[in-house]
Order: sequence, then structure tokens, then C-alpha cells
Amino acid sequence: MSGAALQLERASVRLSPALPRQLDDVSLSVAEGECLALVGPNGAGKTTALRALLGLVALESGRASVFGREIGSWDRSELARSVGVVSQREEPVFPLLVAEAIAMGRYPYLGTWSQPSAADRDAVQRAMARADVVSLEHRWVETLSGGEWQRVRLARALAQEPRALVLDEPTASLDLRHEMELFELVIDLVRRENLAALVVSHHLNVAARFADRLVLMSAGRVVSAGAPSQVLTAETLSSVFGWPVSVSWLSDGTPQLYPERKPLKPLSNQE
Repeated sequence: MSGAALQLERASVRLSPALPRQLDDVSLSVAEGECLALVGPNGAGKTTALRALLGLVALESGRASVFGREIGSWDRSELARSVGVVSQREEPVFPLLVAEAIAMGRYPYLGTWSQPSAADRDAVQRAMARADVVSLEHRWVETLSGGEWQRVRLARALAQEPRALVLDEPTASLDLRHEMELFELVIDLVRRENLAALVVSHHLNVAARFADRLVLMSAGRVVSAGAPSQVLTAETLSSVFGWPVSVSWLSDGTPQLYPERKPLKPLSNQE
């Protein structure tokens, strides 16, 4: 896609010569103002695709680019000013106030001995407002709920003032309400601020409701890509997940899947 914010082109990754490819000829792209969700079973290569896109693993072949530039040409601080990342898991390693945790997102703008400027402090305040965590700024991060901590991590990424967001399982371990709230927040930012968002999610029904497009992966390859209604078919999902799946439709045409129960085996007669 010309002018893509985030793009993999026929990318392959092999972490060890003795192992099969973790990514095999994978192409995907995300435009500004768009949310793309990477979905698929465990071990499909979703997180490896994110790492390849960000230059954290070497490509065996293919190309990874961010805003039209090959990933290898980016300085890491410069990249952090363009792409905000929320990783799959993170636990605080030392006591921090919420405001301090979010201010860490300004590090790409600071020199080695620089002190935060008024512009940095303003960026932190804006990020807190965008992620709806202003009321938490004086709390210690270890006192936060799972949903609050995820919003704080998103605010830290937004403090980088990026043009794109990359989120790896951002709703893992969250309950239904907090999962929906986080997706609503991300999509609002995408629509209102023209951000590009690439989200890895195991929750296909939620991804179908929020993402503009889905990329379904299995065994390191792209199985299907397109609008949720094109990708989430019963035949494809049953094949990829190795389990019978049915698909129903919401009133707006969004597909929703549910796994079938396999027939119970009859009990054997016992004397």
C-alpha cells in the first residue's frame, strides 16, 4: 500500500536455522486513520510480526518500513517519537506515581542530562486527558487495577506524541468492561487524531467490532486479510483453529463467532 504508516512486505523471519520460519512471506500494511487487527491462534506469528515491523528481529527476507522508510534507517529515539508501543505484559519494577510513569514517554525527546521542559509537561497532561487517567495521576501504580494500569501504559505511549500505535494483546487479563473501554479509547484516537493502530488480539469478536481490517495468521503465514466479514467465515476459522466454529451477525453486519460443542460420546453400559 502506497503511503502506509506501518508495512511488512513479503517478510520472513527465522530465529534459528534449526527451526521453521516464524514468519513466512507475510505482507500487511496500516494507513493513518485506520485500525488493523492481527488475529490467529497461539504461535501464529502475530507478535513476531510486530517485532519484525519494529526492527526488533532481523528479517531473513522482505522489507519492513515505517512511514515509508525502511526500519533499519530509523534511530531508535526517532522511531519512538513516531510509534508508541504497548507491549503484551509489563509489571512495575520500582515505585512510581502514575504521572511519573506517563512522563517516561517523553524520554525520546530528552538528552542524557536534560530536565523535562514545559512542553514535556504539557504533553504528559494531554496524554493523561486523552487516556482518561487524569484522576489517577497522584496514585502509585501498584495500587491500580488491571484496567487502570493498561490505560496508564497507553497514556505513556501517547505522551510520545506518536503518529502510530502498536498494541500487543492490550486487553489481556482485563474484564469485559475494561476490555471494551480500552478498545473504544483506541478507536476514538484513531478516528479523531488520524493515528494508525496495529493491534494484536486473541479476542476475535471484539476485534471484529472495532478493527477496519483483520489479518488472520496461522503457522507464520497470512491465511486471510480484509474486512471482518470477509475474514471471519466459519469454514476458515474452523480450519485455522482446528475446532468447529459457527458465525452469526450483528444488526450492523459485524460477524461474531462462537465455538461449537463436539457431540458427547455415549456412556458405556456398566454392569
